[in-house]
Amino acid sequence: MVSLIDKVAVELQVPDCQRITVKTDLTLLPDLLKWFERFNGPPLAQPTWMQCQLVLAEGFTNAVRHAHKHLPPQVEIEIEVAVSSQCLELRIFDRGDPFDLPTAIERECQEIDPEAERGRGLYLMDRIGDRLEYRRTEDGGNCLHWIKYL
Repeated sequence: MVSLIDKVAVELQVPDCQRITVKTDLTLLPDLLKWFERFNGPPLAQPTWMQCQLVLAEGFTNAVRHAHKHLPPQVEIEIEVAVSSQCLELRIFDRGDPFDLPTAIERECQEIDPEAERGRGLYLMDRIGDRLEYRRTEDGGNCLHWIKYL
């Protein structure tokens, strides 16, 4: 018997995904966003693609500024994007120390300063998407997994 959780996991599997590996360097963000332009089109509507682009930028920036802040720039961040008619999935793999995602989101919600230029990334990811998870990987890294249903 297939449980509801198993059924949802099977439905979310996307056979066609694309990956990119980027060094820990914020100056590479424009190149990453250029790479992401390949997803600008059906089945993603323009506003949805723009939301996904924002989440990608926030996730990459957070990995560089926080997860990799004490690591050398040659340490890489791997990004995986998969699009189906049902959803867009984004996974960002880093090598930094783990953190408590729910606590970090709650802290951002309490400390939001509308005038601040930074400090809202996780909050935005959580609000824009339909699912946001963070876990340790078997190889000792981390994976931020974000899903937007279409």
